[in-house]
Amino acid sequence: MPAAASAVLNNAFRVIDQHAADQLGTPAQAAMGSCVFVLIAAFALHCLVAAGSGPLIARATGARAWVLRRNVFVRSVYGASAVGIGIAGLALLFTPAMVRLLGLTGETGENALVFLRVLLVGGLPAALGPTLDAAFIALGRTRTMMALQVLAALLNYAGNVTMLHAGYGVGGTAVATVVARTISSLIGLYLLCGEFEVGVAELLGPAGREVRAYLDMLRIGLPISVNTLAYSAVYWALLNTAISPLGKEVNAALGIGFSALEGMSYPVYLGISQAVSSIVGRRLGAGEPGQAVRGALQAIPWTLGAGLTATMIFRFGAPTICGAFTHDPLVLQQAELYARTLAWSQPFVAIEALAEGVLAGAGVTLPIFLWSMPLNALRIPLGVLLAGRYGAEGVWWAINVTSWAKCAGKGFTALSGRWVR
Repeated sequence: MPAAASAVLNNAFRVIDQHAADQLGTPAQAAMGSCVFVLIAAFALHCLVAAGSGPLIARATGARAWVLRRNVFVRSVYGASAVGIGIAGLALLFTPAMVRLLGLTGETGENALVFLRVLLVGGLPAALGPTLDAAFIALGRTRTMMALQVLAALLNYAGNVTMLHAGYGVGGTAVATVVARTISSLIGLYLLCGEFEVGVAELLGPAGREVRAYLDMLRIGLPISVNTLAYSAVYWALLNTAISPLGKEVNAALGIGFSALEGMSYPVYLGISQAVSSIVGRRLGAGEPGQAVRGALQAIPWTLGAGLTATMIFRFGAPTICGAFTHDPLVLQQAELYARTLAWSQPFVAIEALAEGVLAGAGVTLPIFLWSMPLNALRIPLGVLLAGRYGAEGVWWAINVTSWAKCAGKGFTALSGRWVR
């Protein structure tokens, strides 16, 4: 439960920012909502290290291989820092091109440009966040992670209030996010260095020539990273070809639905998935595959219950929830349509996330990529086709259908039990 709460709090940044954007107008809402998918692309690059180091730390913990565990952690910090520097460099050079790829123009495009540059360039210290979270989960220290996420969310909210009162617009909102994540990440790094008995001198020293840890991290993390990157790219393409042409109201509705609704439901699924991933990794490392299977099976009713609860909230709570994020009647109408349509896929998305956690905990990440990549890509032609006939609702149904198929594929792979071997 602390893992699920932490994931919700981590995504609360999007909710807080989207709520703040209501005071800045529809162009700002549309910009911030569309930028979510650029930030997901950045997160995909962080997964190269985070998704790879988590299972390795969990397995080393279960096997009581303390030296190996310490080595993986130090290398993960080096790797995450290198990824963060690379993202900042790309943002400096290519942010205008990113905005154009999203199909954003005029005031919406200007807001997106400022928002992305501040987050991706100024947020370099916060690039450690996903890797630190993966380490906390692998150790089972989810309560500590949750406390850090509470601190970050409170700092972000206070920063948003201050920046908006001072009149700094979307740039101020981005600065509030950067400051909050930087403070929580530095505290998390300090705590984990104590857990792994890593001194400052070692952490700031040379990366060394031990490439085994890096190769293992990449082997596990690369499929997750490419899969997440492809997911983001699909939404970029959908925005450019199907969503943005329908108007800024649909852009804003996507931002509200994705951040305020799915930004609260999916993190619950993800938190349960990450907890199961930690259990699977530690039990396999301890040579107890039966306990790993038991942990995965026990999570099914919790996950399914979360998905069904989300369906009810999406179906019947959309007017109240979405109404808190916009005063534009057209945006509210489109946001409610998004929520009512995506309600039908929530239980399937929940089970899909659980299956991913089981496979990732075992270090078997390639099937996740193979089931996700083609079906996510199918959303582009299917979304364009249905948008031409049914408008925005057609795009949302394209997402539903492909979500059902991904759940079936990954669920079957997890139930097959091959990951145990």
